[in-house]
Amino acid sequence: MAYDDLRSFLDALEKEGQLLRIGEEVSPEPDLAAAANAAGRIGEGAPALWFDNVTGFTDARIAMNVHGSWRNHALALGLPKETSTREQVEEFARRWDDFPVTPVRREDPPWQENSVSGDEVNLFDVLPLFRLNDGDGGFYLDKAAVVSRDPDEPENFDKQNLGIYRIEVIGTDRLALQPVPMHDIAQHLRKAEELGEDLPVAITLGNDPVVPIVAGMPMAYDQSEYEMAGALRGEPMPIATAPLTGFDVPWGSEVVIEGHIESRVRQIEGPFGEFTGHYSGGRRMPVVRIERISYRTRPIFESLYLGMPWTECDYLVGPNTCVPLLKQLRAEFPEVKAVNAMYTHGLLVIISTAKRYGGFAKAVGMRAMTTPHGLGYVSQVILVDEDVDPFDLPQVMWAQSAKVNPSEDVVVIPNLSVVELAPASQPAGVTSKMIIDATTPVKPDVRGNFGTPTKDLPETAEWADRLRSLIAQR
Repeated sequence: MAYDDLRSFLDALEKEGQLLRIGEEVSPEPDLAAAANAAGRIGEGAPALWFDNVTGFTDARIAMNVHGSWRNHALALGLPKETSTREQVEEFARRWDDFPVTPVRREDPPWQENSVSGDEVNLFDVLPLFRLNDGDGGFYLDKAAVVSRDPDEPENFDKQNLGIYRIEVIGTDRLALQPVPMHDIAQHLRKAEELGEDLPVAITLGNDPVVPIVAGMPMAYDQSEYEMAGALRGEPMPIATAPLTGFDVPWGSEVVIEGHIESRVRQIEGPFGEFTGHYSGGRRMPVVRIERISYRTRPIFESLYLGMPWTECDYLVGPNTCVPLLKQLRAEFPEVKAVNAMYTHGLLVIISTAKRYGGFAKAVGMRAMTTPHGLGYVSQVILVDEDVDPFDLPQVMWAQSAKVNPSEDVVVIPNLSVVELAPASQPAGVTSKMIIDATTPVKPDVRGNFGTPTKDLPETAEWADRLRSLIAQR
């Protein structure tokens, strides 16, 4: 089933035993983040966490780790919670083929229940803010979906972007937002500043579970995240019109913040404990001037802990990175069988592919680095044969250990772009990238001694199913 807001999804998680209500009083720091951090350490079935008794807040309602397990991720897509990771990726890819699904516009969104504007704007009156890691430079809205439009084509629905970016609260009515140069909002801001204009934005918090998934997807510049949300939901995405900007925002959001990114204004933002498992330092980032906040009565503040993987962030951006890369590669190389980009938001990617001729796998690896996502993230690619499961790391390690001749199968390309948050980049935003070809050579490449490989026995797959069934019956 499709969920129209966060509240209905939390209800579903509770019915499935995937929501843990913590009734005892907790401190905002470090308990909230520490509990969400711990959820990433207790296994792949970890529940979402609900807090409503937080020291210092009179009426806080905080949800964390909402997408923080494969069970919760499956339920977000309307799948049985036992659906395996590989099956979730395959179903994600199947639904991708239904794109685009036109959204449906609804009246009376629940976030219209309350609003403040102008001098009355005070973010601290609406949200129970807290830090996520000890070294963070301040409070962050780290699971908010930001809507912006192309200033050159403001009426082009497909070029209206919905993306997740790190956002630091730097005042009662000010935010600092980090637009990675490869992301759509950075292009929007560049165009606005060339025109000498502020860039209007709408920032939505506490969304239905598919919104954070599509907002973190590396889609093409002219592909609508709302139309992709409809494909993943299996029904049109409900949207509404934000009152100040006129932008299309999710109908079921808990909070909608509207304002403008101020042209050519920068302020120090950070440090912040990032998805890379490292802190990124302070940088001069664009400033958002908040002009209106609309919110549901007793809004739920949804936050996301991220740091040393695995955390909720890794579950959230795993399949939605694998599938776009798979589809973009297959458009030119139909030999590509599967893509595993689960690791650190696709800084490392494992691709299984058949080969047309010698050297083919390395060409696939180079193309992966020049996809919309690859330009900013894909810095290491491991290529394996079509009969190697890229999601099965022992198989991948076998292929790398048995089939790689480092002098010929490892290619290093210097001075390529990467997201500035990548801690190994030097200077920040520039790195060498590496392709490891762990495929079997094919003609005219006749290196090595791979003529007599062993294969699984024909009955192995049937016996695997039988053994799983017997183990489940114990």
